[in-house]
Amino acid sequence: MNYLFTSESVSEGHPDKVADQISDTLLDEFLARDPQSHVAIETLCTTGQVVVAGEVSSQAYVDIQHSIRDLINEIGYNRGAYRFDGDACGILSTIHEQSEDIDRGVSRQGENVAVEDLQGAGDQGMMFGYAVDETSNYMPLTLDLSHFLLRELADIRREGTAMNYYRKGKLTSYLRPDAKSQVTVEYDENHRPVRIHTIVISTQHDEFVAPLEDTPEARRAADEQMLEQIRKDVEEVLLPRVKAKLPVEIQNLFDDKLILHVNPTGKFVLGGPHADTGLTGRKIIVDTYGGRGAHGGGAFSGKDPSKVDRSAAYACRHIAKNLVAAGVAREVLVQVAYAIGKAQPVSIFVNTYGTSRVDMSDTEIAARISELFDMRPKAIEERLKLRNPIYRETASYGHMGREPRTVKKEFKSRYENETIVKEVELFTWEKLDAIDSIREAFGITKK
Repeated sequence: MNYLFTSESVSEGHPDKVADQISDTLLDEFLARDPQSHVAIETLCTTGQVVVAGEVSSQAYVDIQHSIRDLINEIGYNRGAYRFDGDACGILSTIHEQSEDIDRGVSRQGENVAVEDLQGAGDQGMMFGYAVDETSNYMPLTLDLSHFLLRELADIRREGTAMNYYRKGKLTSYLRPDAKSQVTVEYDENHRPVRIHTIVISTQHDEFVAPLEDTPEARRAADEQMLEQIRKDVEEVLLPRVKAKLPVEIQNLFDDKLILHVNPTGKFVLGGPHADTGLTGRKIIVDTYGGRGAHGGGAFSGKDPSKVDRSAAYACRHIAKNLVAAGVAREVLVQVAYAIGKAQPVSIFVNTYGTSRVDMSDTEIAARISELFDMRPKAIEERLKLRNPIYRETASYGHMGREPRTVKKEFKSRYENETIVKEVELFTWEKLDAIDSIREAFGITKK
């Protein structure tokens, strides 16, 4: 019997994502200057105010005020009308040094053991990685489409050539930075996507239609006119742009029975940190698999890779994605767990949901993974090149399912004479670089 499944995403201007991006921007600033920095930064943002707190051990000095203001303006909060903008908001930092009691377990010195065993896990806990073959990037279709809709909406906002109006004599986008999406997909009894069932788009916008007079009726008429225009633009601009960039097999899942909800409350002018306080780490399902697979509960942003909440989750995704791509199973969940201060994981678990294509139990697959992948924190950092300033890009539109690529990043400070330039690899955990070794280990013949 067919069933429905739903995932959501939020834009870079969503308050919680603003907080995530601030935390990861500061992490990158520290790592660019001192790759051995240990960082755990939390952010709160609200009307006209940003508060950053946390623990840092680093040889670097970071201009926190300048870094945060630049980021907020780049996201799009650059007007006083938003009641939260990069030039005018207050910034309070209470960052202090990392606890010695935690550091002693993460950075042991002088012991007669392998280098990889000197670095223990930064905390206890369990982390998950997941992959499924229903999209080309091995992500759930519901989440992949939710992210895609909002990335395209942000592109439209920045281009300003559509979904626009004249403001002060200049043609400009009526879109504001805050937005949310939600996608429901119908699946058949074999867990294959059949059709796109429902899409929800909620986007913050300027008040681009003024009421003809100051009466409730006139204000209601103006609100209805704005909503009608936004819905029309979603149908005629956003959705066609998204569909045109999708593979044909995904395009074919759209039909005339699609249910579309646009700004269901009727109006979305007040948004961003002014309307809802943002906090680091409150969108962990958006960040990962949209409710599919599992989540260990630990957030990612603001944490350097000694925190296995982040690094081990990336490593598990890398393993799961390569297992599915290699043909071990259609769908894979990988769990790893650690004790604080210990390098070796306490357990590795695999669930193939009955989709395994090899003559092995899930327990045997997990044992084989332990042989193929070194899951000690130091080894993960080195394998995935995680001691680089690669994290700001992860903090919006998902940490998983992204395109691995090499970029040059610049880091400037008014307290430094020279610009720091780093060439780094982004989203290394998305690389399909273990397929051959997995096929050899599992006796899979390449088709």
